[in-house]
Amino acid sequence: MTDLSPSLSPEIQAYYNRGREAGRLTGGLGLLERTRTEELLARYLPPPPATVLDVGGGAGGYACWLAQCGYTVHLIDPIPLHVEQARQASQQQPECPLAWVSLGDARHLDYPDASADAVLLLGPLYHLTAREERLQAWREAGRVLRGGGVVLGAAISRFASAMDGLFSGYLDDPAFAAIVQQDLLDGQHRNPNDIPHYFTTAYFHHPEELRVEVDEAGLRWAATLAVEGFAILLPDADFEQRWQNPARRQRLLDLVRALETEPTLLGATGHLLAVGRKAE
Repeated sequence: MTDLSPSLSPEIQAYYNRGREAGRLTGGLGLLERTRTEELLARYLPPPPATVLDVGGGAGGYACWLAQCGYTVHLIDPIPLHVEQARQASQQQPECPLAWVSLGDARHLDYPDASADAVLLLGPLYHLTAREERLQAWREAGRVLRGGGVVLGAAISRFASAMDGLFSGYLDDPAFAAIVQQDLLDGQHRNPNDIPHYFTTAYFHHPEELRVEVDEAGLRWAATLAVEGFAILLPDADFEQRWQNPARRQRLLDLVRALETEPTLLGATGHLLAVGRKAE
């Protein structure tokens, strides 16, 4: 198997080369995102030792966790720094290492047809700003899946920046307010002034779009779920107090689960997770 040289725009590469991704899910609301993503993966993935391709797997957080759960995990990412971080993380768990770590592109997977039981797209859909490129990533996931396999794709909600801007105070910055207006108009998120906490070039999905993309790619849509739900609106201090208290944390998670598919609230979240299946 050979490494591919993926193409990402320079600003996206520069954003991730800052090295923040490895620790993003270890504190604050990132803990909620990780906890919810892991429970949704556990719900929809086939049992171990199924083969999982973690496409756009970043520094290996989810991939290494899945390897610990007994899965055979291949991580592919377009950022060399992430690939190196994932390799190091794999080496730190020698009893359950990743099966493979390589550079690669979600649109052109260097894997044979019907070679995986599940594919994760927990990042690529963020940065494929053209619809046809997103469909290509979904189709590639379907191509490498065995019959009955599952693909789980994460997306940023169309309304994420509006909610973040309102509750963080970023909306007071006219530059961020302009970014939000564009996001709400067509989902095309841009950060022309390269302010790190305003993210980078991306596409923000309306919840209804995910089902259409999954179906058009030739997969069978199974679900679209809110990952964090409107708990994303909690101020950091309030969230941390709730999270540190086991009973309050459980009530928070129970509420998020209860509303994870509620149509009237589906977009009120930071991230969405779409589930598609390949026909037997």
